[in-house]
Amino acid sequence: MAISQVDVSVAHRAFARVGEGPFWDAASHRLSWVDILAGAVTSVGADGRRTEVTLPCTVGAAIPKESGGYIAATATGFAEITERTTVVDRVSMLPAGQRMNDAGCDPAGRLWAGSTELRFKEGHGAVHVVDEKWRVRTVLTDLTLPNGLGWSTDGRTFYLIDSIAAEVNAFNVADDGFGLRDRRVLARLDGEGLPDGMTVDASGSLWIAMWGGNRLIRLSPGGDILRQVELPVAQPSSCAFGGPELDVLYVTTAREGLETTGEADGSILAVRGLNVRGRPGRRFAG
Repeated sequence: MAISQVDVSVAHRAFARVGEGPFWDAASHRLSWVDILAGAVTSVGADGRRTEVTLPCTVGAAIPKESGGYIAATATGFAEITERTTVVDRVSMLPAGQRMNDAGCDPAGRLWAGSTELRFKEGHGAVHVVDEKWRVRTVLTDLTLPNGLGWSTDGRTFYLIDSIAAEVNAFNVADDGFGLRDRRVLARLDGEGLPDGMTVDASGSLWIAMWGGNRLIRLSPGGDILRQVELPVAQPSSCAFGGPELDVLYVTTAREGLETTGEADGSILAVRGLNVRGRPGRRFAG
């Protein structure tokens, strides 16, 4: 599959060590993202004004809450960032040597988050679900680095990337929204780079950021590579559709571990001209 050229620009200049978790909030027209290692949550409004909250630990993701503020997946579990930017620990559950990583909300507004061992020890990763009352259950274990996650357009298929294994997995979702069965490898992306964060567009295709591979890959729901888009960064980490028409793909990037960095490394990119639209990001129901 040839790599296509589209309009790629720096949407927001940043110096993120490990930028992750882009989220476009359609109601407020705000784009937010995290810097995992810096513990920072940044958001930018339509007027270009930035706000930033720094947590005293790593933060894998931060998703807006229906009641205001954010739910954050942190080094120990889950925290709440209030509208006044106060950070409140809500659930501490992870042992020392682990941290939460990527996260996203299901159609019911529950947060799904992956945890990993700090050195990515095989079999020590898991996926946890937080409901609107901040109750947590673990739904998957025996992973290594659970990363990008998402749902099919009908909500009946759950997608999960295990980065170290270079696998995009698919599961059938039970009627209760929690149960996962019939795990299968949708695609194995073990070429240049590792699959990292992802999003699902309005047609049901998966867009995956290839860490170390300076590109995005678009997969069909059946696992076929439909398209590759080259990026001017070494470490794209995740992506999310945004903009008033949901036709701009925002991509977070990372500077950590690079011997030399370019202008775009660590910044937020905007990819235009894909002729594809995304779906509105889901807020946490709590």
